[in-house]
Amino acid sequence: MRAAAVLGGMGVALALALAWFVLREPVPRVPEFTAVRGAHRSSDTWILDRHGELLQEVRTDLTTRRLAWVGLPEMSPALLTAVLASEDRLFYTHGGVDGQAMAGATIRWLTGGGRRGASTISMQVATFLAPGLRRQGGPRSLARKWRQMRTAWALEAHWSKAEILEVYLNRVTFRGELQGIAAASAVLFGKVPHGLTEPEAAILAALIRAPNAGRESLARRAWAVREAVWGRSGREEITALAARVTDTPRGQGPRVTLASHAAGRVLAEAPPSRSGGPIRTTLDLGVQRVAAEVLMQHLLAVRESRVQDGAVLVADNASGEVLAYVGGSGSLSSASQVDGVRARRQAGSTLKPFLYGLALERRLLTPASLLEDTPLDVPVAGGVYRPRNYDEHFRGLLTVRTALAGSVNVPAVRTLSLVGLDVFVSHLEQLGFTGLTESGEFYGPSLALGSADVSLWELVNAYRSLANQGRWSALRMTSDAHDPTAREAYSEATAFLLSSILADRESRSGTFGLENPLATRFWTAVKTGTSKDMRDNWCVGYSRRYTVGVWVGNFSGEPMRDVSGVTGAAPIWLELMAYLHRHAPSPPPSLPAGVVVQAVRFPRGVEPDRPEWFLAGTASTGPSPRPLGVHPTILVPVGGTLIAIDPDIPAARQRVVFEARVGDGATRWVLDGMDLGTARGRFLWQPTPGMHTLSLMDGEGRSIETVTFEVRGM
Repeated sequence: MRAAAVLGGMGVALALALAWFVLREPVPRVPEFTAVRGAHRSSDTWILDRHGELLQEVRTDLTTRRLAWVGLPEMSPALLTAVLASEDRLFYTHGGVDGQAMAGATIRWLTGGGRRGASTISMQVATFLAPGLRRQGGPRSLARKWRQMRTAWALEAHWSKAEILEVYLNRVTFRGELQGIAAASAVLFGKVPHGLTEPEAAILAALIRAPNAGRESLARRAWAVREAVWGRSGREEITALAARVTDTPRGQGPRVTLASHAAGRVLAEAPPSRSGGPIRTTLDLGVQRVAAEVLMQHLLAVRESRVQDGAVLVADNASGEVLAYVGGSGSLSSASQVDGVRARRQAGSTLKPFLYGLALERRLLTPASLLEDTPLDVPVAGGVYRPRNYDEHFRGLLTVRTALAGSVNVPAVRTLSLVGLDVFVSHLEQLGFTGLTESGEFYGPSLALGSADVSLWELVNAYRSLANQGRWSALRMTSDAHDPTAREAYSEATAFLLSSILADRESRSGTFGLENPLATRFWTAVKTGTSKDMRDNWCVGYSRRYTVGVWVGNFSGEPMRDVSGVTGAAPIWLELMAYLHRHAPSPPPSLPAGVVVQAVRFPRGVEPDRPEWFLAGTASTGPSPRPLGVHPTILVPVGGTLIAIDPDIPAARQRVVFEARVGDGATRWVLDGMDLGTARGRFLWQPTPGMHTLSLMDGEGRSIETVTFEVRGM
């Protein structure tokens, strides 16, 4: 009797306390179900290709693992049955609070018989929606429990039972970081929620009550659920599933990784509201997969040549949409996180088309103009720059067409001196090369041979402008990306001339041979490049529809060994072009307005006579084009040279060489006003200390060129 009186008194006190809370607090406001569902954000972002196929999973929320929202009809009936039996048997009959369970829990609490919770699914959803209702350590307070109950009643008044259950299963934590049925079924069982079986459903229902349970405890709980719901346990199957679940790592990386570098770029450029969920890109899963596989296969083939890294970029010419973005060689690389598409490396000869394009556009040269490929000394700060060709040979006179198609170095340096360093730097900036932040003097004449650092992204788009009749526009990787800065980089006529040269198999044969990885069975224009000390190897080219760029090398900067443009990047480029055009033709571009053809005869058989394309008004009217640079000039010494007399060598044994390139006319040396004689051949002069002025004079006594130099010593 005494105990009953005590319990009765406590019950009265509890009732009075509840009444006080009812009168004190306003009725809770609950959000709309559609707002809760719309606010759901996945912890993962799915990078999709242009057709909606999954390319890459990216974890963008590291606090929890939460996947896409799952509607109730998309969940297994076995799961719904198991969860309701385990968590809230009277879910469809109570109004948000299970009075019977609440009374039993209260009695157990008052009599010290344990504190098993009596929260319904509706009350747990109320806690999800109002974080202030969660217990922050210590026992639950009476006030917090009452607010939870009132919020559950409000939910029941505004939402359907199906909506409450749907929110619950998308928000409840199953194990570790796994929140929601989508993440739990995907990570623990590798399937979507509608495919869950009875044993799997029993395991998941048991995890809700005990998310950190060990293997044996989880198996016992799941046996009990299955026996209570379906009258059978299937203990062996459930035991195996419990072992699998408890052995699954709590935090797992992405399951699909076909475009990791591209995904990183897309996320970096996407607004924050786009993270968590699907992002559709312009990439093509098939092209992306083939590009990655081809890159891997060819890098394995040249592994002994100290090559372990590479990158590939494929773009659609007309739209600028990126179809494949392979930023690295994956497991072959020692720096797999580096994005080879965006990393800046020395360009090598891949900048030459833009240099010659500028000279053609300004009508300084034509494809038939003759250039000298002879030893060249260019004065630079601190010394003399002497460009050399890849094969260490000089060819004498050759045309612009042959010099560009064959990637001959010295004529390119001569062309740069004709165009101007600052002018060329400015032109490269207009083509989208954003890394050239210094003046032309900083880069010097070696800029003609690609001494500047560029990215594969920039190179591919610059070549794409040639494929698009000289029009430059930005590349894009998402369908909603838009850049209004399209501009004319070259006239359509100049772009046609450059394309005809880069597609000329015969003109490049002197360097690469007729049969090489640059020769396709359909129309393409292509250029290779290798940087200093063989650290970077490029191949970039285009067909009528696609532009493909390939880089191979080492992110560490280690030089490769015996890898050239046609043995490193070019075979990869060739195979990708063949794949892209397996069903698509690529005819040559049509002749644009402003381009004319004329037969050309070259002097002394420099090159075979042939028809040549010209910008209208630039065609040669004489029997042959005039050679560029074939005029008398001083080769040695270079202006500004400092010469030191060696005191350990007898003065009579020390000589300075004067050397000039002379034409057919008479030329003479004049040093400090004194005639030294004819300038043909080398002239050896015994040096004397002081400043000296050396002039090259023509037959009529007129100065052709003058340099000054200094001699020190003695």
